Amino acid sequence: MKTDKRIRRTRDTLGDALVDLIQEKPFDEITVQQILDRAGVGRSTFYEHYRHKDDLFLSDVEDFFEMLSTMLTRGGAPAERLAPLAELLSHLVDVRDFYAAVVASDKIADVQALGRGYFARSIEERLRLAGVRAEPAQLAAQAHALTGSMFALIDWWMDKGMKTDPREVDAIFHRMAWSGLQSPRP
Repeated sequence: MKTDKRIRRTRDTLGDALVDLIQEKPFDEITVQQILDRAGVGRSTFYEHYRHKDDLFLSDVEDFFEMLSTMLTRGGAPAERLAPLAELLSHLVDVRDFYAAVVASDKIADVQALGRGYFARSIEERLRLAGVRAEPAQLAAQAHALTGSMFALIDWWMDKGMKTDPREVDAIFHRMAWSGLQSPRP
């Protein structure tokens, strides 16, 4: 079911306000009232959509990972491409200050946990599309392992100062992924 445009606009406005505030102060110091003031949204409207600021934050993170994790399938990318890692890394370059603020606010574990769930499901679907044949439990385990490897590469890339080109990291991930999967391989 599609979300009403007004509701989407309100949610986006609230999310943008929270993103701005996260870059200005620690997450724990941000109040719902500060979000409302920044967004120009009333308290009752906020509580129609969210229980608290964590709910708003995680909802925005979920929307982002839903969009990103399904990007390849929606865009008709070749099935051998398991995850849009280059696109994710390019995005992280663009929002490095926000990412640093999320890390500083101790929210990165929540973000990564959500990301792992979305990408594991997406990678499992991409493996099926690529013709990988395995028992359902084995396919799910492979998808989770690949997702863990992808997030480990993201951590490595971030720790090394984001210097390696995102497309190169994407290629490394896909070479490692396909070298560890059983036939058929691309």
